Amino acid sequence: MSEEELDARHAEKMKKKKAARDKILATKTIEKGLLIVHTGKGKGKSTAAFGLVFRALGNGMKVGIVQFVKGKWETGERHALERFPGEVTITAMGDGFTWETQDRQRDIQAARAAWERAKAMIIDEEHDMVLLDEMNIVLRYDYLDIAEVVDFLKGRPDRKHVVVTGRNAKDELIELADLVTEMEMVKHPFRAGVKAQKGIEF
Repeated sequence: MSEEELDARHAEKMKKKKAARDKILATKTIEKGLLIVHTGKGKGKSTAAFGLVFRALGNGMKVGIVQFVKGKWETGERHALERFPGEVTITAMGDGFTWETQDRQRDIQAARAAWERAKAMIIDEEHDMVLLDEMNIVLRYDYLDIAEVVDFLKGRPDRKHVVVTGRNAKDELIELADLVTEMEMVKHPFRAGVKAQKGIEF
């Protein structure tokens, strides 16, 4: 088959594909705020969520961020987002990972304070998207009542996007979510003795 014939065959195939795709897209008419969950053991849950934050900013949206665990970390994304003070509200509420604090009551208090801040952002009219970074960790340890969280998220404003990250997402949250992505670890440099590196992990 000649190049011209291959090109013509390809064009016809893509024409049919486009027609089928356009037909599917015509049935998608609902606009609503999404509950998005990034979970799993693989790296990239928060990274992908911050990608959504930057996409929202690029579309003129305002974003609220509550970091449930990484309060002590100086992260590249936080430094970058601080350049958009009118568009982004960042609240780092955590005291570090639970194995660092080794104080369950302190962790519970920090989680509850972060949740109160998150609820205020979710119900306000200022933020279009709210990122609850590493919230799944505090839910996993039952520092927050999953039933309360699910009930609140069910009643959030119709157009409000909420993104929740962290491994071991609770089944109740997964069931409620509109979009769930599970990051699977195939290979990680940490297992080969490579420490966390600036610009990659933080």
